[in-house]
Amino acid sequence: MGKAGRPPRDPARQAERAHRILDAVAELVLRWGYDKTTIDDIAQRAGVAKGTIYLHWKTRDEIFAALLRRERVLMATEVRDRAPGTIGELFGEFARALLRRPLLQAVLTGDSQVLGKLTRQKRTSTRWTLTEAAFDPYVAELVKRGAIREDPGEHLVTVGSIVYGFLFLRESLPDELRPSDERIAELVADTIERALTTSRPLPPADAEAVARATLEFLDASVEVAQSKLAASLGL
Repeated sequence: MGKAGRPPRDPARQAERAHRILDAVAELVLRWGYDKTTIDDIAQRAGVAKGTIYLHWKTRDEIFAALLRRERVLMATEVRDRAPGTIGELFGEFARALLRRPLLQAVLTGDSQVLGKLTRQKRTSTRWTLTEAAFDPYVAELVKRGAIREDPGEHLVTVGSIVYGFLFLRESLPDELRPSDERIAELVADTIERALTTSRPLPPADAEAVARATLEFLDASVEVAQSKLAASLGL
């Protein structure tokens, strides 16, 4: 029950309000940059009182952290909805989804015009939602099914180097040499397939098991991302 004299808390309305505030933050940060975006600006754009924002978050940094967590939820959900069936398709879709999210790209490349002082802080918001502890069982199932090689190991390092290598390279190239976002995603998928897979056709049962393991990994990824977002919405 709510306290006497106050209306009962409505979680759905609070969540809607929090997301409306985050929508305003995303728009303003991309337009003006983090350093020039104030709480007053956010309140005005979101159509709420300044004090309302502090019901959810104490600082701008906390608001921005929540925004990036929401971006991760949206990115992971988008990848899951594409239903990739192999490890190459999985991270090709990850690259494709990331390239559609300018805030996460700014974090990845350390864009000081967007992030301002946050470029000096350690950020991990573009990394895959789950850690090695969750990735290892996924890899083990793919090795068991003959989809990828066990040797030389270090699968997470290999995947990360390929994905982020292509994304960083894209930003360093002049416009006339820069591949399209779609081509980058295709190159990521193809390179991971070439680097990790056995290149042997899988029996239908094993191919189905690999696709199922990939979707289970994504389901868990979305669940973890949503849990972290919920904890940072100040509800």
